[in-house]
Amino acid sequence: MTKSVRVDKWLWAVRVFKTRTAATNACSTGRVLINDEPAKPATKISVGDSVSARKGDVLFVYRLVEPIEKRVGAPRAAECYEDLSPPRPLKSDMPLAPPGGARERGAGRPTKRERRQLDRLRKRNGP
Repeated sequence: MTKSVRVDKWLWAVRVFKTRTAATNACSTGRVLINDEPAKPATKISVGDSVSARKGDVLFVYRLVEPIEKRVGAPRAAECYEDLSPPRPLKSDMPLAPPGGARERGAGRPTKRERRQLDRLRKRNGP
């Protein structure tokens, strides 16, 4: 008999999300996948299942090693999964200037015209 646990409880217990509510919301909005299928908060997972969770721009991919329901310490939580996440970019790889250019220090607030130009530039090059 394989033990199974709710995906929202497990994500909270292994400290992927700070609160169970955040884990439940992530499941409900489609940011959590189990074996590449969208997961509802009450979906049961068991040993060997792949769980993908997206938090902002970061993707976490885990293989379940031990199903737990109670929140435990970080070292113990790390034993309950195998981390398959892609490497995150280093801070040194990130650009120093914000997208859309940087203003000179002490230049003050942008004028209305400059603001429109910045908005156009960010929409063209932004997310």
